[in-house]
Amino acid sequence: MAAINPAPDAKSLDKKATPFDTPDSGALQSQSDDEVGEVRPTVEMNDYEKQKAAEGEAHFHQLGWKRLTIVLIVTAVALGSLSLPGAFATLGMVAGVILTVGIGLVALYASYVIGQMKLKYPHISHYTDAGRMMFGNIGYEIVSVMFIMQLVFTIGSHVLTGAIMFGNLTDNGACTVIFTVVSAILLFLVAIPPSFSEMAILGYIDFASIIAAIFITIVATGVRASELPGGVASVAWSAWPKENLSLAETFIAISNIVFAYSFALCQFSFMDEMHTPKDYDKAIMSLGIFEIFLYTITGALVYVFVGPDVKSPALLSAGPVVSKVAFGIAIPVIFISGSINTTVVARYIHGRVYKNSIIRYVNTPMGWATWIGLDAAITLLSWVIAGAVPFFPDLLAICSSLFVSGFTFYFPAIMWFMFIREGKWFERKNLPMAAANALSFIVGITVLGVGTYSAVWDIMHRYEIGSVSDPYSCAPVS
Repeated sequence: MAAINPAPDAKSLDKKATPFDTPDSGALQSQSDDEVGEVRPTVEMNDYEKQKAAEGEAHFHQLGWKRLTIVLIVTAVALGSLSLPGAFATLGMVAGVILTVGIGLVALYASYVIGQMKLKYPHISHYTDAGRMMFGNIGYEIVSVMFIMQLVFTIGSHVLTGAIMFGNLTDNGACTVIFTVVSAILLFLVAIPPSFSEMAILGYIDFASIIAAIFITIVATGVRASELPGGVASVAWSAWPKENLSLAETFIAISNIVFAYSFALCQFSFMDEMHTPKDYDKAIMSLGIFEIFLYTITGALVYVFVGPDVKSPALLSAGPVVSKVAFGIAIPVIFISGSINTTVVARYIHGRVYKNSIIRYVNTPMGWATWIGLDAAITLLSWVIAGAVPFFPDLLAICSSLFVSGFTFYFPAIMWFMFIREGKWFERKNLPMAAANALSFIVGITVLGVGTYSAVWDIMHRYEIGSVSDPYSCAPVS
């Protein structure tokens, strides 16, 4: 297990020439620079720079496992969790429960592997560094593009979710473009704090918000079902998949479950701020148990209360008044969860551009100026893409199939086989872990192939039935 290096103080940095320990350098701590083909630059620092570097190192290593749990939860659990009742309606209760629990357990194990990777190779600051270790410099650049694209598209989805929320609260009282602009501004403002420990404080509000919104949705749909003639027993839910289900429809529903567990993308970034990284397993276990329980209960109960006509997100099925209340309570979820994605991608880009400068610590005038400018640019790009593509939800599904399949499932499996296992994979002591990682790899490759096909099929189907809207349309988001 790797030793935990304390944050340096100004005295410890008082050397004539002090190298910046770049977070994305890709140089292994146990190897020389020549072995990895990269020479770390040596940068002269004056007293002011030494002080700012020491303050920056201390500031960005304040995250404990409890706050890590909160950050992971608010990254993973957003209003997307209320799409699971729709997945249950497609797959049926039996398959819905089995897949929600099963995929959750695979994702939980893969996350544990990512944590092992971070402990064994502490220089990994973002997923991109693991990409370099697996596939070299070309892999680093490819994974960088995947990393940035997935996060930017996820931010864009929060822009649209905010527009749906504002439209619901105002009965579509303004052009949807206006609502997306307001959503983007709020996402930008919430993303200004550069530290995940600071974002975790907002995360407590987010956590309470999503729990309250889900609770209200379950109670409201339950009350409405009890008022039907015959009560809850009259709701036409089924234990089995709906009839004449195509492969694409099936996997679109499965994708909603898969992507509900797609928090692993940010895990390296979050762990890099922990003051005691070895405690990560407490956070992962807490998150996994919480997610599996919440998703299963939400999907099953709302489906039982509403039936096959459940809407997505499910709070739209709670009735016009209650859905407004639930959306109002869910406002922090939309903007805090979305902004954490902005912070992750901005931290990566900012740290890479300014890896040899104290600007990367975001505690100088230039540091703050470049950070806020980057925050604004990322948010603007997300807004442009979300509004310009008339089939954005399906485009997001394609990106998720292409990228989340790796980040959450098959990349961790590759990491275990390449770097974590001790001895041959087929040795008796390694067989259980080898089987678990093989399963994770198979799940990832299946999501990659069938998920991408399903999203492309849905885009074509939308064009065939004429349900694709115009770019930057004033019509409500569907």
